[in-house]
Amino acid sequence: MIKFFLMVNKQGQTRLSKYYEHVEINKRTLLETEVIRSCLSRSNEQCSFIEFKDFKLIYRQYAALFIVVGVNDTENEMAIYEFIHNFVEVLDEYFSRVIMFNLDKVHIILDEMVLNGCIVETNRARILAPLLILDKMSES
Repeated sequence: MIKFFLMVNKQGQTRLSKYYEHVEINKRTLLETEVIRSCLSRSNEQCSFIEFKDFKLIYRQYAALFIVVGVNDTENEMAIYEFIHNFVEVLDEYFSRVIMFNLDKVHIILDEMVLNGCIVETNRARILAPLLILDKMSES
């Protein structure tokens, strides 16, 4: 099960965070700082899976953006690794360039893919269908 999902830039600033288990606000900041530090300090030759406290971190780097997913010990690391790539492909398909100004739509995409910490959809057409309907409605 997915515990949290983070999008972080190379400077260590969190651009998007979504938690699927309750974590107090003050503890979120500390957790994000530790997670980001442990991921950014690794070299490209090192594995993208990290044992961290009582869960695992799976991350991928795309240009200046890191996507970090915290999961419980029973989750399949490769499945989450591929989920991250699928998420980025969906973003690439929907956005032409800048996604940081459209974080509300990024949240919609993530909500279409993950429900209560479980991956529920990976089909790009089905993930993007609600956004395309919203876009058509806003154009009208």
